[in-house]
This record gives sequence, structure tokens and C-alpha cells, in this order.
Amino acid sequence: MLNRKMLKGELDLSPVSSFAFGYGSDRFILLPDLSVSSDGPVNSILLFSRKPPEEIKNGVIALTNTSATSVNLLKIIMEKAYGGQPTYWDSEPVLDTMMDQSDAALLIGDHAIQASWRDHGYIVTDLGEVWKQWTGYGMTFAVWAVQQSFAESHPRFLSKVSEAFEESKRRSLADLNPLVDKACREIGGTTDYWHHYFNNLCYDFSEQRQSGLALYFSYAYEMGLLPNKVDMNIWSDNTLTRVKE
Repeated sequence: MLNRKMLKGELDLSPVSSFAFGYGSDRFILLPDLSVSSDGPVNSILLFSRKPPEEIKNGVIALTNTSATSVNLLKIIMEKAYGGQPTYWDSEPVLDTMMDQSDAALLIGDHAIQASWRDHGYIVTDLGEVWKQWTGYGMTFAVWAVQQSFAESHPRFLSKVSEAFEESKRRSLADLNPLVDKACREIGGTTDYWHHYFNNLCYDFSEQRQSGLALYFSYAYEMGLLPNKVDMNIWSDNTLTRVKE
């Protein structure tokens, strides 16, 4: 919903998936030091398979229909890291149904986490971990984007918003208990699991994360997953910094 509204120009500022930012990068800019990233395992973007993924690189893979960033990360890994050309099909995120017709199934978010708790016998491959081992970079899954026209016309307001987001991030990381309690109530699991999960994620947008995302966009364009090369312009105090590939 947020991705679609930003791409249609119906929102001025919003968190968006990395892939959605790639599509709108010609008119979006990024807020600094804000992301949802991993520096290795992400624990919620998981490929379930009967054999190691490199052994099914030309097999059939069921895709969740809820995340273009993760789906295209998988496609990049299967083609570029493993040299494969799988056949893909879209499915509702129900693991048993997906695996009835496939060699592997991609799940993300709550569905991936809950499936990882089950004793199903499948090999579980964390795409964040594969990306890190293969490229040496962490993977950024979401960023905070602003319409460039809005940023240019409201620089003082945007500065205050950026500072407010930073303060919100600091407060949230200082006390994860409300978020952990909510996850336990709505998804299940233990407080220890969720403390580890949220502490494992990265919420900055350092140069290392910028470089990793630039590489992701480069592969996506090369493979025809994105129609355009992506420039990442980062706003800071009414100035723009371009991320170099």
C-alpha cells in the first residue's frame, strides 16, 4: 500500500521497500541513516527446499506474492550466485501447498518465521546470509523515501521530520519490550526469540549498506528486473549526496 501510494505520488514521505525505491528513484530521495537491513542472517526471508539451493538452481520455486524486494533478491542469487535459471510461480504463502508442486518455496515475514519454527524436514536457507557470504555486504530491505519535489519545497519541515525519525529510532532501540510483547501476542514465539530477532536487524544506512544496496540495484537492472539504473540520492540538511556504485 505505501509503496504503491509513493509511486503514484499520493504520499510525500514514507518507508518503502528497497525495490519500490528502485522503481521511483528518478523522483525519490532517501532520508539519511534510516533503513531495515541485515548484516548476515535476517531470519525472516527464507527459502525452504528439499535439497541445497545450489542443487535446485534449475528447478521449480514457489514465490510468495508479498515482497518484490525479497523475490528479486532470490532471483539474483539463483542466477548470479548459483548460475541457475529456475522456473518460478506465484503462490499464497502456505508452505505445504507451495512445496506440493515445487523444489523450493520462498516465504517472508511472519509466514517465514512461523514456518521456521515447524519440524517440517526442509532445508532452510536465509537469503540475507547467502547475500552476505556471496557479496560481503549486508542487505537493505526497506528505506525511508521522500518525493524530491516535496523535499525541495519543504526543507525545514523535512529536517524536523528526519530528526524526529532519528529520535524515534533511538527510543525504540533503547526499549524493545513493547515491540517484543506485541510480536509475542500477534505472532507467537518467545520473548527471547523476538529480542534476538529485533536486535539482529540493522536500522542505519551506513556506507556499507549503501554499497550493498547499490550492488543489488545493479544486478536487478542487469537482469531486467528493474527498467532503469538506480541513483540513490540521500538528503541531509537541504543537500543531496549521491551514492556511488
